[in-house]
Amino acid sequence: MLKQFFILCSGADTDILNDCSIGEQNKYAGIGATVFFTAVMATIAASYALYTVFDNLYSSILFGLIWGLLIFNLDRYIVSTIKKREKVLDEILQATPRIFLAVIIAVVISKPLELKIFEKEINQVLLEQKNELTLANQHQIAEQFNPKISELENQILDLKSELDLKESEVNALYDTYISEAEGTSGTKLLGKGPVYKEKRDKHDASFAELQQLKIVNHTKISAIESQILAIQKQYTSNVAKSQPIIDNFDGLMARITALGELPWLPSFFVFLLFLAIETSPIIAKLLSPKGEFDFRLQDQETIIKTWTLQNVAERKLVLKTDNAINNKVYNEIADEEEVMNYKRKKARELLQFQADAFLKKQKGVL
Repeated sequence: MLKQFFILCSGADTDILNDCSIGEQNKYAGIGATVFFTAVMATIAASYALYTVFDNLYSSILFGLIWGLLIFNLDRYIVSTIKKREKVLDEILQATPRIFLAVIIAVVISKPLELKIFEKEINQVLLEQKNELTLANQHQIAEQFNPKISELENQILDLKSELDLKESEVNALYDTYISEAEGTSGTKLLGKGPVYKEKRDKHDASFAELQQLKIVNHTKISAIESQILAIQKQYTSNVAKSQPIIDNFDGLMARITALGELPWLPSFFVFLLFLAIETSPIIAKLLSPKGEFDFRLQDQETIIKTWTLQNVAERKLVLKTDNAINNKVYNEIADEEEVMNYKRKKARELLQFQADAFLKKQKGVL
C-alpha cells in the first residue's frame, strides 16, 4: 500500500509500471517518497511562516496544507514530465527550466525553517532593533514637545529673575537705610532722622511690592509648571501608545530582515540542504540509466505517434484525391451545351430580377 502510494506520488504511469520489474517499481517509489516528504517539509515551513503572520494555529495549519499540496503538485509535475532521451545533453536541456523552478521552491521552503532554526539569534537581533526603535521613537516624540517645554521653562526663569532683581533692589534699600541710621553713609549722622525715615519708607514700599510680586509670580510659575506637567503627561501618553507597535515589530518581514543581519554561511547550508532535497528527484532521473519503464513508455508513445501520423497522412491523401476527382469532373462538364444553356437561362433571369428591383426602388424615390 505504501509502495503504491509513493509510486502515485512519482507521477509515473501505473499501468505501465505494474508490468515492470520490482526494481523499477522501487526506483519510482523512492522518487515518489522524495516528492512526498518535500511536500511535508513545505507544509511545516509554510505553517510556521504563516503562524508568524496570522498568530493563529488553525489558520496557519490550513494554509500550510494548501501550500504543501501546491508544492506536491509542482514537484510531481516536474518529475513526471522529465523523460529519458537518447542524448544526455537533451535531458539536461529538458531539465534546466525545472531545475530553476526547483531552486525557487527550495528558497521558499528553506526560508521559514531558517527562521525557526535561528529563532534565538533572530530574537536577539530583534531586541536590539526594538531598543533602537524605542529610543528613536522617544526622541522623535520629544522633539514635538521640547520646544514648548523650553519656552515655558524660559518664562519661569524670567519670572524668577524678576523676583531676584526686585529682591536685590529691596536688599540694597535695606542696606541704605541701615547705613543711614548707623551714620556710615548718606548724611553720616548717627540716629534715625528725616533722611532715615525717607529711606525706610522707600524700602518698605519696595518690600511691599516684592511681596506682591512674589504672590503674582509664584501664581504664574505654578500655572506654567502645570502646563509643563500636562505636556509631559501627553508625551508619556504618546510614548505609551506607540510602544505596542514597536513591541509587535517581530513579523515575518522583520524576522527575514533580522536573519539577513546574521552570518550568511549557516543559512546558506540550510538552503543547500533543501535545494538538494528539492532537486533530488530530478537529479535521480537524470543520473539513472534508461530503464524498463522508459522503454515501455517510449514504445507506447511511438505506437500512438505512428498511428496518429498515419491517420493524418491518409486524410491528406484522401483530400488530395478528392480534389483531383472534382477538378476532373468539373472540367468535363464545363463544355457541355446543356449546362451552358441552363447557366445562360438562369443568368438572364437574375439580370431581369435585378432590373425590376432597381426600377421599383427608383419609382419609390420619385
